[in-house]
Amino acid sequence: MTDTTTRTGLGIALVAASAVISSAAGFFARATTVDAFTMVFWRCLFGGLLIAGYILWRHRGATTAAIRAVGIAGLMVAACSAIATICFINALTRTTVASVTVIFAAAPFVAAALAWLWHRERQRGVTLAASGVALLGVVLTVDAALAPGAIVGDLLALAATMLMAALMVIVRRRRDVSMLPASCLSAFLAVALVAPVARPFAVSATDLAILAGFGAQFGLTLLLLTMGARLIAAPRAALLGSLEIPLAPLWVLLAFGEVPGWMVVIGGGLVLAAVIADALSSRDSAQGPSQGARETVGESPGVGRSIAIENPRFVEQ
Repeated sequence: MTDTTTRTGLGIALVAASAVISSAAGFFARATTVDAFTMVFWRCLFGGLLIAGYILWRHRGATTAAIRAVGIAGLMVAACSAIATICFINALTRTTVASVTVIFAAAPFVAAALAWLWHRERQRGVTLAASGVALLGVVLTVDAALAPGAIVGDLLALAATMLMAALMVIVRRRRDVSMLPASCLSAFLAVALVAPVARPFAVSATDLAILAGFGAQFGLTLLLLTMGARLIAAPRAALLGSLEIPLAPLWVLLAFGEVPGWMVVIGGGLVLAAVIADALSSRDSAQGPSQGARETVGESPGVGRSIAIENPRFVEQ
């Protein structure tokens, strides 16, 4: 077995594990009984500490320099990510996990549109077509929320999606700098933003344990993706990342009996098909570990999952 094959296999395993762990966000949100702002407080505090520990280990004496290197762009990334996280968690408490997952999965396509509006970056025809399909999937998902009254949750998910798309565009313009410190900063910024309305010391021991797991889920998702995406091409990382779309609603269906409506299922199928089609179409132009792959997450530089536009449930989300 060659070294390249070993690295590729490791990269696939790490990114796939990241997608599976990321898909558990809805499960943790349903498992705890605390309000959304308290959930954000503890999830981001635990997750931020985990990421901070990794940064200290990774950079050691150069940690301060790594933090300073993110600059104004890093501060903008942190702000977008922190607010997106707050919207994302609140969305999970107000609509189905499937709806949030479907809407949030369209973020890379929204980023493609923003990149064209802000910087006139031209996108491939397949990406444009996939964006149209993904948009239709999101419209079907949001429309399905009108009747049961879950529209507030879907609108919060849309807000989170727009913020993450803006984050992707900012990161893409600073591809020379690792934005992992910005992701860490965003976690602590989210803690500060929700602190006035959260009730962090009114949680039970059981809920605190669940929230610690939620924080670990957040941190491990980013760190595994950071390490794995450096070893494989961006399209392959995108394909593996799309595992999250069907898995997220599956966990809450099995654990809590939360059944998504048929329109959400159809919308999710369209978004998933768009992600896979766009990733497959770009494989010819990105066959090996490349800058595009590294742009997926914080190492060099990006955040969130990537498709052909080469980009981070910090935030997932």
